[in-house]
Amino acid sequence: MTIKLYNTLTRKKEEFNPIKDKNVKLFCCGITPYDYAHIGHAKTYVQFDVIVKYLRYRSYDVFYLQNITDMDDKIIQRAKEKNIDPIALARDFEKEYHKDMGALGVNSVDKFARATEHIKEIQKQVKALMDKGYAYIIENDGVYFDLSKDKDYGKLSGRTTQEAEDAVSRVDDSKEKINKGDFCLWKKSKKDEPSWPDPWFDGGRPGWHIEDTAISEKYLGQQYDIHGGARDLIFPHHEAEIAQMESASGKKPFVKYWLHTGFLNVKGQKMAKSLGNFVTIRDAVKKYDAKVLRFFYISGHYRSPIDFSEDLLDKAKNSLERLNDFVRKVKNSKEKDDEKLIEKTRKEFLKYMDDDFDTPKALAVIFDFVKEVNKKGGGKKSYDLMLEFDK
Repeated sequence: MTIKLYNTLTRKKEEFNPIKDKNVKLFCCGITPYDYAHIGHAKTYVQFDVIVKYLRYRSYDVFYLQNITDMDDKIIQRAKEKNIDPIALARDFEKEYHKDMGALGVNSVDKFARATEHIKEIQKQVKALMDKGYAYIIENDGVYFDLSKDKDYGKLSGRTTQEAEDAVSRVDDSKEKINKGDFCLWKKSKKDEPSWPDPWFDGGRPGWHIEDTAISEKYLGQQYDIHGGARDLIFPHHEAEIAQMESASGKKPFVKYWLHTGFLNVKGQKMAKSLGNFVTIRDAVKKYDAKVLRFFYISGHYRSPIDFSEDLLDKAKNSLERLNDFVRKVKNSKEKDDEKLIEKTRKEFLKYMDDDFDTPKALAVIFDFVKEVNKKGGGKKSYDLMLEFDK
């Protein structure tokens, strides 16, 4: 069977054919550790954890890279409020993030790469863009990417202007930009801000978009298989990544398949501190079992939005308990297994997972299997099948 992925770049499902044999290089945008990670982060990272683990289950050799944006306007501002060093603040919240991921069973990432530990790679890519005429300097401000030089800009999102749901960065604001959408590659540091020596000013720090492509180029190369993240990153962040890497390398496409997760809402509303519905992972795990949360996230398709509510979490809890009860029942059962039913279930499960990782339909197959075995009886092989799916 062939795996099919919905590719945001082409806006259709495509057969999955990695660039090199069964080797898969995958990058997913990581966190900016200025606060505790929230349940929206959990949705993306749990769902990509499932995607990576399924690819490995299907015998693909996956290298999963995630960056850590440990230098950012939000980190600097929060550190000022707390009167502590920005790097120290970032390290503290990064530790909390790893604790949260551990609780949720997210353990498929091979490499976490911090932006501040890749300054040389970032500056090298900025210099390459300047040398090729894609970037320019605004005095006492920063180095900016010139969008007028990239005729393909907008091919991922289908647009070139900002919208309300876009994730944006304040370092891109400048009245002296050549084009409205030009974004900052390297920002001159203000007094008392973290700063690294550079060829352009008397010290600066990375722009938001450049760290991802500099990091991915180092570990995955100038072209790789899958780039993932939440859908609010499509524009301008992922659009900017394409512009940077394809302009610097001269190779297209930068990434073969783009996968994006749907939004998480809380009781039908977008999650926001101003609405009083902001929920951190650490608080959610205190209220709900971490395995229930994980099951809740995979009960929806990764591309679909999901609503975080007590009713849906209670349903997830009951569904998971039903599966756990079934596993306990068949573990030591001496009943005879229905071999045809087991094989039929495995094939249907794989069919749906191969179809753009359709976890809701794959889970429905499992529950149909549970229902049939409860009618007919089953034992060790049924138990083994459940363990196989649990991986």
